[in-house]
Amino acid sequence: MKMIRFDDLQLFVRTAALGSFSQAAREADLLPGQVAAAVARLERELDLRLFVRTTRSLRLTGEGALYLPYAQEVLATLREGQARVQGEDTELHGTLQLSAPSDFGRNLLLPWLSAFRAAHPRLRLHLRLSDEVADVFREPVDVAIRIGHFDDASYVALPLLEGNRRVLAASPDYLQRRGTPTRLDELREHDCLVYQLSGRAYDRWSFDVEGRRSVIPVRGPLVCDDADVVRRWAVAGEGITYKSWLDLREDVLAGRLQLLLDGVGSSIPLQLVCPHRKQFSPAVRQLHAQLRQHLQPLLSGMPEGSTGPLSPIPALTDNGGPP
Repeated sequence: MKMIRFDDLQLFVRTAALGSFSQAAREADLLPGQVAAAVARLERELDLRLFVRTTRSLRLTGEGALYLPYAQEVLATLREGQARVQGEDTELHGTLQLSAPSDFGRNLLLPWLSAFRAAHPRLRLHLRLSDEVADVFREPVDVAIRIGHFDDASYVALPLLEGNRRVLAASPDYLQRRGTPTRLDELREHDCLVYQLSGRAYDRWSFDVEGRRSVIPVRGPLVCDDADVVRRWAVAGEGITYKSWLDLREDVLAGRLQLLLDGVGSSIPLQLVCPHRKQFSPAVRQLHAQLRQHLQPLLSGMPEGSTGPLSPIPALTDNGGPP
């Protein structure tokens, strides 16, 4: 009977995701030759060629592409079996790798994770803060916190805060200098703080008004790829921002920012995303439950949003939206 090593299977899956023995080796703290040897050993056990290797590239063969989802399923099943045997009440241990948006992570998530870790001292947390959307299939991430809607059926999502919304805000100082917009189309005449991601500027802001979508092209002198910097600019009086209520809540309640146009905005739910339901380990499920407990009270003070005719602008094509 052929014996397939768990580590070899895991290294095969990560090499396929990363497309490189070297990157898989760095992730596993191994030498590239050790990863290549593990994949070669797996190929011998399976009597299959899993990768086409050249000096410049590494790609799956047809057989490797067919085998990959089965390998992923086996690894997920083994993790689920371990979690079930240990039980939900067993002390959490191991490593949980989590990705989160930078603004949300710095300003809200960090103290919650510290409390979660204090309750589970044997659990190691690897936190990745970035405004780049984490690919939970390719990157070494167990779960990712994502803000906004997405329709990719490849992912499994657990809701964290369904009622969160994107809202317009500016500092009292800015509004005193430039005036307060009374209609959405007046945003064209204001300095709007534009968020940029992967070289793409989010300068067409989408709003839900009277059951339909209105899209307003905006512009301004300041553009940044860090969502927290955009919020800080707004507080400093540099312009109008359009961001998640969660990101702006403390500044609004403290009077540093003022909501505009009766809280008009758009839905932007918060979710915990995983590539496969079987990866919802006890650690993930308990973290999800605690995050929901922390998040639900934060909707207090959030405006429901205007339903009046705030703009004559028809529905246009937007380019997504800032966090």
